[in-house]
Amino acid sequence: MGFEHSERTEELRARLIAFMNAHVYPNESVYSAQTEKAAHRKTPPIVQELKQRARAEGLWNLFLPGHEGAGLSNLDYAPLAEIMGRVEWSSEVFNCSAPDTGNMEVLSLYGSPQQKKEWLEPLLNGEIRSGFSMTEPQVASSDATNIECSIRRDGNHYVINGRKWFTSGAMNDDCKLLIVMGKTSPDNPDKHKQQSMVLVPKNSPGVEIVRDIKVYGYDHAPGGHPEIVYNNVRVPLENMLLGEGRGFEIAQGRLGPGRIHHCMRLIGCAQRALELMCARANVRIAFGKPLGAQGSVREDIAYSFCEIEQARLLTLQAADKMDREGNKAARDLIAAAKIVVPAMAARVIDRAIQIHGGMGVSQDTFLASAYTYARFIRIGDGPDQVHLAQLGRKLLKFYAKADS
Repeated sequence: MGFEHSERTEELRARLIAFMNAHVYPNESVYSAQTEKAAHRKTPPIVQELKQRARAEGLWNLFLPGHEGAGLSNLDYAPLAEIMGRVEWSSEVFNCSAPDTGNMEVLSLYGSPQQKKEWLEPLLNGEIRSGFSMTEPQVASSDATNIECSIRRDGNHYVINGRKWFTSGAMNDDCKLLIVMGKTSPDNPDKHKQQSMVLVPKNSPGVEIVRDIKVYGYDHAPGGHPEIVYNNVRVPLENMLLGEGRGFEIAQGRLGPGRIHHCMRLIGCAQRALELMCARANVRIAFGKPLGAQGSVREDIAYSFCEIEQARLLTLQAADKMDREGNKAARDLIAAAKIVVPAMAARVIDRAIQIHGGMGVSQDTFLASAYTYARFIRIGDGPDQVHLAQLGRKLLKFYAKADS
């Protein structure tokens, strides 16, 4: 793997940095003010304005590698996602935010022509948002075979019954589509062929949003993470994705890129936290000298730099392997990055909070919100323990063969 970005990536990096400096950072307080208003379930006007500007400048759908997107590889996209990750909401400005990125990839890879026309095109155009409805409160959803939501065929329709939560993005008024994972064949002896995914318009009768789930006290408006009950929701047969029993297969195809995208963004969070840490340590005076003169502060800064660089290289290596050998072959490095990066980001951000004192836990910096994001992603898209177990099992099998 080379350590220099391609010419096109460098050009996009420069343009993206310029856009962030000119339009995103200056509007962080505007975004916060707009999301606190009564209509805070609508995409804030500042985001809608910046989306139009970003699209006009060609900074749009950078995540999608095929002809429907910018045509970038995962390795090309990584440094761009890192830049967007420096501001939690800025990915949406470039139509590169979760869960829409994963849902667009699913529709691009597995959707029928009709499904692409109805749902993928407006998502690619940034006209609507979407949600991914997989996790359930009653079962350990880290094991997807536990999913209990029922998808039952009834004539020309599927009938969906179940309870989901952490359906990220679904509180947004612009969310029009939910991709729901449930069981069509609960008695299939192959537990990985029991599940299916079906497209559910959010306004379908029987889709009942019970409540929003707050994360560390944040409601993450306008997207949210609601608990949803599907009460005899009926959708036509043509809303099935790929075919009955293919849900687990789709989930594996969706979650790999999604996990690495979160890692890319979290590296941006950590890098920005390090920069703020250094700036604070240079000017804040305590006990007659700058904080940066304290040995413990210098150590925190040095450790943070080392950990970010290590995590960045691991993420780039995973992205490179995805490009060269495919997502399945790169599962070991994707798992390693998913284990390492969120924990690293949480540590670095925590150090930055500590150096900022009271300001660090207030709304006056991005640090408190960024910390909740990093900590949440240690659970989201599969908890650390699942990735550790899978990676450990694979390594044991690999080295057992190597020794034989």
